[in-house]
Amino acid sequence: MGALAWLLIPLFAAVGAAIWGSWVSRNRTTEDIAELAGYARFRDAMAKSHPATTDAT
Repeated sequence: MGALAWLLIPLFAAVGAAIWGSWVSRNRTTEDIAELAGYARFRDAMAKSHPATTDAT
């Protein structure tokens, strides 16, 4: 029974590595495009000149 446990440990490690590898190499281009569009909107908003506010007190 001990030998079976020692054989299952590398098997589980290989399965875990395969799952992790497939997760890391997934296609994430849609998330990147949305993030870049949001960053472009942020830059445009920061580039606009806003009138300085004055205190009326």
